[in-house]
Amino acid sequence: MATTNHDKVLDRREIAAALLRALERRHEVLDVIVESKDRGDAVAKLASLLDTDEFCAEAVLNLPFRRLTQAERKKIREELDDLDAVLQWTTAARPYATGAHFRLRPISHSAADTALFKQRCADQLGDDSDERVESERQRGTELMDDESGMWLVAEDLSGDEPKAIGFAFGELTGNEIDVRIWVHPEFRKQGYGTATLKQARSELAAYFPGSTLIVRTPA
Repeated sequence: MATTNHDKVLDRREIAAALLRALERRHEVLDVIVESKDRGDAVAKLASLLDTDEFCAEAVLNLPFRRLTQAERKKIREELDDLDAVLQWTTAARPYATGAHFRLRPISHSAADTALFKQRCADQLGDDSDERVESERQRGTELMDDESGMWLVAEDLSGDEPKAIGFAFGELTGNEIDVRIWVHPEFRKQGYGTATLKQARSELAAYFPGSTLIVRTPA
């Protein structure tokens, strides 16, 4: 799923908000960085300190000293205000993009997960035969068994029962995690892709600490 303009606005908004929180707590941020063992450790600790994901924590760690001045902090705050103004109307069209009442969980062999995965194979691979579906599932099982990948089901929890809407796939290559998402066609253009990607960053970072997440588009 290609990243939309709306998704980019949300990403920029999250980064700007994290940068402002970091600047407000700059003494704590500096302590965390100098006490960290390495870059991966620093990113994880910053994410926890600032209550953000590791994607935004990376942006904080990469913040140059020249952006610490009052004038630069004012620019970041103005950008955040502008992005909030944009999102006031864009989230009305994509109400699920915020990720509220949303979760990712490991894929199971339940009938519901298998049926959803079969729809994914038909949509992305053009083949939902039992042989192809079983082959793909077996590959995912092997990746998770040897801890070189994690396949997650995205669920909307806003109703009486959890509603599975797609998948997030994370696969380890060296020190990088290739991240791909898929949302069922019925639920596209409502913000679920953004919510899935947002949750995938933090979930996969927890499964593979110290690794770099690489988002592949289209998914």
